[in-house]
Amino acid sequence: MTLLNKYADIFVEIEGSLITDSLTALREPNEYPDTTFTVLTGEGRLFSSGADVSSIAAPPTDLKNDGEKKLFWLQRFAMGNEMVRSLVNHRTVLVLALNRPAVGGGAAWFQDVGAWLQVNFSQLGLVPEFGSAVNLAQSMSIHKSNELFMFGRKVGIFPKESFQENAHEHLKEMLRERSGKSMIEVKHLKNISMRYQRIVALFNACNALAERFVDGEPIGRMAAKMQDLNESRKAKL
Repeated sequence: MTLLNKYADIFVEIEGSLITDSLTALREPNEYPDTTFTVLTGEGRLFSSGADVSSIAAPPTDLKNDGEKKLFWLQRFAMGNEMVRSLVNHRTVLVLALNRPAVGGGAAWFQDVGAWLQVNFSQLGLVPEFGSAVNLAQSMSIHKSNELFMFGRKVGIFPKESFQENAHEHLKEMLRERSGKSMIEVKHLKNISMRYQRIVALFNACNALAERFVDGEPIGRMAAKMQDLNESRKAKL
């Protein structure tokens, strides 16, 4: 089963109806015992553009104290938390076929040369979101995840020609040579210990991120970033 982000010509923040639609789609393969792989891919300019900095940089001004501020941000992160929980608990072998740029934050994952993954949390005064500090370190090694989280470097991997077709054909070939039920059982056995680590990491990251926003530094950095972007746009006119 393939889940496709069909937003073609806009910068897509993974939130709102896109999250609820994705959550519903992720539930469906769990109900079909013959499904082995669930593939997430996209089309258009971006796979995901990350958070909407303009809205985050202008939070409500009537929050009375730090307690209210933290509850506000925890509620805002709720949909993202449920998305990650759904991915962590997903029954089938989950494949992220990342074929467009993705900004912001386990699966076996394929990536073409025209795509890149950039996690610029430190530049905005944030922390790795939704348990990704643990999840990506487990999925792609400590050293490579440090390049993403600490330095904000871009990572690209496979050629993009006929990317989606090649990825699907590769998975079909795996099924021709292997038992799908055996692969799912291997995933479950490997993920037993990591699953709990990732759920705890999800909670810890949400708490740490909310505290960063209570502190206020990310909002200031995002406001400065928006000012730079606006000045850059004016200079081009």
